Amino acid sequence: MAESLYEIRFRENVEKRVLCHMQLSSAQVEQLRQAIEELYYFEFVVDDLPIRGFVGYMEESGFLPHSHKIGLWTHLDFHLEFHGDRIIFANVSVRDVKPHSLDGLRPDEFLGLTHTYSVRWSETSVERRSDRRRGDDGGFFPRTLEIHWLSIINSMVLVFLLVGFVAVILMRVLRNDLARYNLDEETTSAGSGDDFDQSDNGWKIIHTDVFRFPPYRGLLCAVLGVGAQFLALGTGIIVMALLGMFNVHRHGAINSAAILLYALTCCISGYVSSHFYRQIGGERWVWNIILTTSLFSVPFFLTWSVVNSVHWANGSTQALPATTILLLLTVWLLVGFPLTVIGGIFGKNNASPFDAPCRTKNIAREIPPQPWYKSTLVHMTVGGFLPFSAISVELYYIFATVWGREQYTLYGILFFVFAILLSVGACISIALTYFQLSGEDYRWWWRSVLSVGSTGLFIFLYSVFYYARRSNMSGTVQTVEFFGYSLLTGYVFFLMLGTISFFSSLKFIRYIYVNLKMD
Repeated sequence: MAESLYEIRFRENVEKRVLCHMQLSSAQVEQLRQAIEELYYFEFVVDDLPIRGFVGYMEESGFLPHSHKIGLWTHLDFHLEFHGDRIIFANVSVRDVKPHSLDGLRPDEFLGLTHTYSVRWSETSVERRSDRRRGDDGGFFPRTLEIHWLSIINSMVLVFLLVGFVAVILMRVLRNDLARYNLDEETTSAGSGDDFDQSDNGWKIIHTDVFRFPPYRGLLCAVLGVGAQFLALGTGIIVMALLGMFNVHRHGAINSAAILLYALTCCISGYVSSHFYRQIGGERWVWNIILTTSLFSVPFFLTWSVVNSVHWANGSTQALPATTILLLLTVWLLVGFPLTVIGGIFGKNNASPFDAPCRTKNIAREIPPQPWYKSTLVHMTVGGFLPFSAISVELYYIFATVWGREQYTLYGILFFVFAILLSVGACISIALTYFQLSGEDYRWWWRSVLSVGSTGLFIFLYSVFYYARRSNMSGTVQTVEFFGYSLLTGYVFFLMLGTISFFSSLKFIRYIYVNLKMD
């Protein structure tokens, strides 16, 4: 069909030209009926202008006698407006066309179809092109831009209030703590024999344990390295979209760019992971590099293998051929893995000793019992829900673009929401870390990663809600693909936000203990 339509000449009107003849079996007609019932639509692109229309027509009456009629549009009228040598507006219509009925076909009968089309050209002013593309004249999709903007503004106001509230309260409390602790230190006799009076409590008293290195430090460094890689990857994709490097009608452009950027940014994960691993006293740096390069690639490969196998088993066109699989594997082996190793070597060689403003005692201090609201589960709930609430509106439009028939072009808003997400995650992490240290619990290393990283869990839970309430997806192929890639998406957000959360908490802890007077 596409090759025949390319034969249309500029400004040449066409009246009901035959495009092709088809013979469909009863099974093919049934597939076509199901597609029409599920509101499948087609999309053409003319000079970067989209043309969309439904595949067929469905009429259903709830009155007696009940009727359920399904028809296929076999004739399309194209209306093209031009100015000079440029197409300004493109549209397709079936207004005066009668659909071809798909009802009443016997199992052994074939359906003969003849597809035709007409083309009508008209001249218009050049100023109308931008108006048409903004959808001021109506379009195939509902106009939701105004609602989108209002939702984003509402989300931004709530986020700014939240961040401001946390920052003001936390700084006031922290300033009072520093003033009280430093005043107590000045009034304490020099020969007391112990660093602190027994009446001390809060985050000051655990200064000899707060920089005690955590268990599973290799895994922690791998999480931070891969999280830093995805932060660079996500920022790069959004910046490239802002620069207009992606055509909205080429759906695989962003996927191709993401694969290439992932391979090129592997050096970041290797450098960050190995650099911090050597700083906190890690010795098995080779194992750390292997763990870093496998932390995302192995779960991704396993998930993708299941999804692609389901596509193969069901004869789906989404299944990648063996040649493409070998090409992607070659890119990872020749580019991604070597860059991870190179980044790890540079990170190991450039690592300096860990900068801790307080010395750490050999014997760990006993942690007092903690109230329920300072537990890991509560911190994960609070730290995950607040960043998720900042992106929940934008998340709907992204899901509707990836899994629906919407088109996403507001990359400026996406960049702003991405910055808000990182800012909220950092602020919430600092607040939760302060409350944890105030309870004399110095095990903040993994807690800081899990608290805000749990946003990925909320994103996955939202995907379950979207699948059940907002989408019409069904069947094994769609279900496996949706939940498989949604699980990977939540995992990526866990890595990104866990990294932001950890380094924000680390910088905050260094700041408060540097400004604390000690013997």
